[in-house]
Amino acid sequence: MAARKVRDARRTRLAPRVLALVVTAVFTVGASAYASAPAREDSPAPRSPSPFTGLTARQGQVVAVKFDNARAARPHTGLDRADIVYVEKVEGGMSRLMGVYSSTVPSAVGPVRSARESDVELLRQFGRPVLAYSGVRTALQKKLKDAPLYARPQSRFPGAYFRRSGRPAPHDLFLRPQALLRSVPRTEPPADIGFRFGPAPAGGTPTRDKIVRYAAASHSFAWSPGQHRWLVSFDGSPARSTSGTRLGAPTIVVQYVTMRASRFKDFKGAVTPYIETVGSGRALVLRDGRSYPTRWSRPTAAAGTTFTRADGAPMPFAPGQVWVVYADRG
Repeated sequence: MAARKVRDARRTRLAPRVLALVVTAVFTVGASAYASAPAREDSPAPRSPSPFTGLTARQGQVVAVKFDNARAARPHTGLDRADIVYVEKVEGGMSRLMGVYSSTVPSAVGPVRSARESDVELLRQFGRPVLAYSGVRTALQKKLKDAPLYARPQSRFPGAYFRRSGRPAPHDLFLRPQALLRSVPRTEPPADIGFRFGPAPAGGTPTRDKIVRYAAASHSFAWSPGQHRWLVSFDGSPARSTSGTRLGAPTIVVQYVTMRASRFKDFKGAVTPYIETVGSGRALVLRDGRSYPTRWSRPTAAAGTTFTRADGAPMPFAPGQVWVVYADRG
């Protein structure tokens, strides 16, 4: 009986020490796991109206992803979750897309393709976003490095990218955005880029569909009263996500800009267009089954892009995803 009391006493004294060792080990493992990642100074953001969609959500670091839009690249993954989708003309009259994320960051997006010189100017209005892309011409690497953004190409962050089977190269490169976000030292809230949201204004022209064509690509938007959004088609075929969701948005902005020849060419010798997003010009805003002639203005690269009606009042967008389609000024 005396020996049993001694053993019980030893167990009682050892228990707190064992517990302390376990707790210490757990925190040590956690510390080593995070030691290689930069320290983040941010905390979960409160829910607030998004400057990109007008919807209430938790606003996180802005991530811009360059999407392939060749026929072999479709359907896309995660494009339906973007706050904003930009449609850009590239070499040969083809198109590429840029998805901008802040309210929601999908687990995977793609396929991912290369960046262009004019992307730097376009993204200046977003503060300091993350830019995810497959690569860039050597001559542009310094410009991207010096730009006020977090450049995150596949070559420097291979662990965040992966190849998806069943797709031909180069249309098989996909991204895990959260892996890139771990490389950003701190979260910067999304900036006001000039969008305004609210009820549809009076006027406008009843519109069933709108088509924007490049030399080798077409983009059409058809109003769906049942879904209350514009359904997207690429080259005459319905655009869908890999989940089966039809791509579409409550607001489509056709922004007429100058697309001049840049000093760069692709490997086939085709000239890369430079999309001038600083300046002013006309635009057409599609919402609620109607089209509204507007004016766009962006005085400097650091400023946002405003859209106004003939009387100078802001042109409100419908809350939700916004597509901005760059069209030749003509």
